[in-house]
Amino acid sequence: QVQMVESGGGFAQAGGSLRLSCAASGRTFSGSAMGWVRQAPGKEREFVSTISGSGDVTGYAGSVKGRFTISRDNAKNTLYLQMNNLKPEDAAVYYCAARGGYSTTSSYSWDYAYWGQGTQVTVSS
Repeated sequence: QVQMVESGGGFAQAGGSLRLSCAASGRTFSGSAMGWVRQAPGKEREFVSTISGSGDVTGYAGSVKGRFTISRDNAKNTLYLQMNNLKPEDAAVYYCAARGGYSTTSSYSWDYAYWGQGTQVTVSS
């Protein structure tokens, strides 16, 4: 079982930066691929980024590639998402998620077994 709590969301102007954190508990954190998924009001849930259990493989949605960086610190059981050059269309609730016992990355929401409660990101133009 993995439990996650996101933090770091808030307000940013277009072109600004935010760093999201996701503190995880549970013995399987380092063996679990993790991901970030976002959902804007009235829109479908959207994959943002994924990272393997060891942290050596990452993946990004095309809309954030080159602007967002996912990373993890397995010693601290923490997942991060550095978001630079934010755009108004990045505004959403951001969720961190864990694949449970699978260490390989995935861009599919249904592959993630555990979810945080979400953190709001607001970007003004």
